[in-house]
Amino acid sequence: MRDAYLVGAGQSDYGAFPSESYRSLFRTAFEAATDSVPNGLEAADVDEAFVGNLGVGGRQLGLSGPAVTEHVGLDGVPCTRVENACAASGFAVRQAVQAVKSGMADVVLAGGFEIMSDMSSDATKYWLGVSGETEWERLSGTTFSGVYAQMASVHMERYGTTREQLSRVAVKNHANGAKNPHAQLGFECSLEDAQSAPVVADPLNLYHCCPTSDGAACALIVSEDVVDDYTDDPIRVAGVGAGSDTVGLFQRDTYTGVPASQRAAESAYEMADVEPDELDFAEVHDCFAIAELLAYEDLGFCERGEAGDLIESGATELGGELPVNTSGGLKSKGHPIGATGAGQVVETYKQLSGEAGERQVEAPTRGLTHNVGGSGGAAVVHIFEKESGVDA
Repeated sequence: MRDAYLVGAGQSDYGAFPSESYRSLFRTAFEAATDSVPNGLEAADVDEAFVGNLGVGGRQLGLSGPAVTEHVGLDGVPCTRVENACAASGFAVRQAVQAVKSGMADVVLAGGFEIMSDMSSDATKYWLGVSGETEWERLSGTTFSGVYAQMASVHMERYGTTREQLSRVAVKNHANGAKNPHAQLGFECSLEDAQSAPVVADPLNLYHCCPTSDGAACALIVSEDVVDDYTDDPIRVAGVGAGSDTVGLFQRDTYTGVPASQRAAESAYEMADVEPDELDFAEVHDCFAIAELLAYEDLGFCERGEAGDLIESGATELGGELPVNTSGGLKSKGHPIGATGAGQVVETYKQLSGEAGERQVEAPTRGLTHNVGGSGGAAVVHIFEKESGVDA
């Protein structure tokens, strides 16, 4: 199969925007993506589009993909809406890569969007809950914070992970998000702040939980046949992996890992022919602080049970051995469900292009994105590689 390349990516700000619509946010992201392509890319170049969206609020549940692509000048271009909970646009990127590799298309748009701020807290909880297991978790009153709190409790009991280590995830990601002009919660927080926040679902407090967000993000994937038309410094999609699992946490054999993430990572590493220690940075799915710690272990950044020690060591901070969530992650940058996976790719594109500003990792060659749906019912991992920086 042909190689696939990332040639551009952009996003809107994340936050609450009562004066914006889902179409206008998507247009902002699309225009930022096309503007980021070094040699330029026009809407007329796009052969196909995949758009991630959960549909929070029910505003355009049917045909939400074409509803945004026609707004940005892609009327007539085949468009598929992808729904996989919080992993929707991560899977949209995967679909774009598959379309290019298969030869079905040369230039593919992968994006996502969500509006989450224009409803009551009760309505928001309902729409967040639609991605949980309905019969035995959601209808019995379990929330996603409650599900991840169970995971955190077991990890703490089994491995000695502490509340302070959970809080260090928030401190790190807020420090990064404060350097990101697109971040919803773009401010720093102290360890004391992160430890003393109100409890949401014990042991998780407010600083251990990501916000709900409005936003959109887009990435542009092209084939090896046309990549030279768009850039002189290609970023190859070196590895892709995906996995799924039972929707309900109670149905799984483990509470201290996400098997779908493990399967996705194994496939992506094998395809890219790299090991975790060959990565220069990673964007992982930190919907809750414990989710980032589980990702460290699931993605092979450390051994099982050692994630707390890893965050405490400073290795995943900006300037550390493996910076994680330089964008601020879901915790600080924000989590517009349908846009999150594509938004991770935006940060990866900026890092590998040397355009991340104050968040810039020194001379990165290879980065990973990790996007999870629900409490682990689906997961997708991508590895991106700057060809000019790879040893021959």
